[in-house]
This record gives sequence, C-alpha cells and structure tokens, in this order.
Amino acid sequence: MSGTHPKPQDSMKSTWRQIERKQWRYPHWMIELLGIHHINLDQEVPVHAKDAKMPYLPEYSLHRWILWHALLPLLVHQLYVTYTGHAMSRVGAFVFYSVAFKLIAVHQLHVLRRLGHVVGFFDGDQHPRDGVPDVGIGKVVQSLLSTSTFRPVMTVFLAYQPSQAPSHMSWTWLMLEIGLYGIVLDFWFYWYHRLMHDVEGLWKYHRTHHLTKHPNPLLSLYADTEQEIFDIAGIPLLAYWSLKLMGCPMGFYEWWICHQYVMFSELTGHSGLRVWSTAPSTLSWLLRLTGTELVLEDHDLHHRKGWKQSANYGKQTRLWDRLFGTCRERIECRPENVDWDRPVPMPIF
Repeated sequence: MSGTHPKPQDSMKSTWRQIERKQWRYPHWMIELLGIHHINLDQEVPVHAKDAKMPYLPEYSLHRWILWHALLPLLVHQLYVTYTGHAMSRVGAFVFYSVAFKLIAVHQLHVLRRLGHVVGFFDGDQHPRDGVPDVGIGKVVQSLLSTSTFRPVMTVFLAYQPSQAPSHMSWTWLMLEIGLYGIVLDFWFYWYHRLMHDVEGLWKYHRTHHLTKHPNPLLSLYADTEQEIFDIAGIPLLAYWSLKLMGCPMGFYEWWICHQYVMFSELTGHSGLRVWSTAPSTLSWLLRLTGTELVLEDHDLHHRKGWKQSANYGKQTRLWDRLFGTCRERIECRPENVDWDRPVPMPIF
C-alpha cells in the first residue's frame, strides 16, 4: 500500500490513561479535566454480535439537541443587545461564539460517551474503539482547539455585522440553508476526500487520519496540517460561497447554526455508536426518499479501508456516493437489524 510504511509516530497505542498522572502534560490534563474521554475505563461497554438488534436515535431528538445548543448563544447575544443598548463588536462576537462553540462540543462529547455505555459500538465484537494515541495526544488537542477557534473566526470575519442583532436572522431562509449547506458542503468534501484516497500525492496528507480504523469523536480531526486546513476552513468556505452564489443570504447567524449541524455530524459520525441514526438535515425527507441519507455506520466502515480501497466518502449525506457509485454495503445498520420499538433519544443535558 503506497505511502503507508510504519513509523513511530503512526502508532495508535493508547496507554496514557493507565500511567501515573505525574507523567502527564498539558494535553493529557486538558482531556481529563474537560471529561471528554470516549469511554469511562471503570464502566462496562456493551458488546453485541453483528446481527443483534440495535436501537435507534429519533431524528427529532437530534434537531432538538442541535437547535437548543445553537440558539441559546443567540438568545444570550440578543439579551445583551436589548438590555445594554450596545452592539457586540467583532472581537466580542469572536470571543463569545468561539467559547460557545467549544462548550457545545464538550457537552456533545459527554453525551456521546454516556450513550456509548448504553448501546455499545459498531464492530465491537471484533475490536474496541481506538483511544487517543500516546504519540498523538498533543495533535488531537491542537486539532480540536483549531477547529473550534478558526471556524468562528472566519464566520465572524466574513458574515458578522455588529449592527445586526440575532433578531435580524432570516428565519424564512434558515431551514432551506441548513439542508442545502450540508449537501453542498458534502459535494466539495466528497471530491476532495475521494481524490486524497485515489491520488498518491494527496494520500500522504490523509493517511494519518486513517491510522484509526475504529475512531472515537476526539479523532475526528486527527490529521496532518494540510488536511486540517481544508477540513477546518477550505471546505466550509467553498460551501458558504456556493450558497451565496445560489442566492442564499447566509448571514452570520444562519451560518452559525449550519456550523452546529456540521459539527454535530462530524463528532457523532466518528463515535461508532451502535445505533441507527442519520446525519440530521432539514432535507432529510428528500434524502430518505432517494435513499441517500447517511447513517452512523457509513463513515465507520469508511475508516476500515485506506489507499484506493475505500468508499462512503461523504460525511453529511450519501448523495454523492450514490451518484458516483462509491457506496459500501452496510453490515450492522440494515433495516431488519433495527429494533424500531426501542428509541434512544439524544438527551439535551
């Protein structure tokens, strides 16, 4: 396999949680103090056979979770403007929404961990979830901080107008923009992602991300710097400008909510939770009608293959995989394998 010779920095061994804490450094303590581990070491993780029935996450609970956490900062912002009579500056908006972005992500990681101890994980009868590797813990922390900082930066820089409070948000466009943003973003991501698998000169920038065959949410952006730049900024910017060219207003507050939908799908899509769940979208009805909705197992299966061997390149939908013939057959998430009488709603708190 081209470009995949083992190197010390490629190790996925994760033993740092068992060593003496006096050996820990800043990244170790950050993960520990934020409580963003993918599992609790002292708590059992259910293991299921491939054909065992699984519960499902009702889609309404996903929208409820995302919108609650996305709209709460907007409410705080609006209250600030209303009761002080002052607009929030660009610097203030960056600090406020950057902190909000981080807090929402941390809370989602807590919820995903709790769900993992309830439902287990895909392929759990063969392999546990990969932990944060000993050699890559600094990279993991840096990637998470970069994403939760630079996405708010570019959103504020391109779209924020201090004179426009959250009450100016275009509710008429919002639902359409949420759905279109995921589809358009996935178009750009699909081709960028597929080319990195098929072109040897690009695979070298993507191979680090594929060192994990059974990822956890903290490994969502475990990648080389070149890939991080495209994942964090390049692809979202292409999606933003594409929607602007299509006539969508894509104001700051709408784009903020679109980011929350994408972040939710990115973290959940790398969780490996053994549950039937789709990437939430306001156009889910259309994706469902055309058989192009993405379920959690799709990206999990993608990670188990590498150079010129993979499929399921989309992370928000299955639309482009379906159109360009790169869907992989599901193993555990078959409709007959789902216990439709056992919902497991996404808890808000």
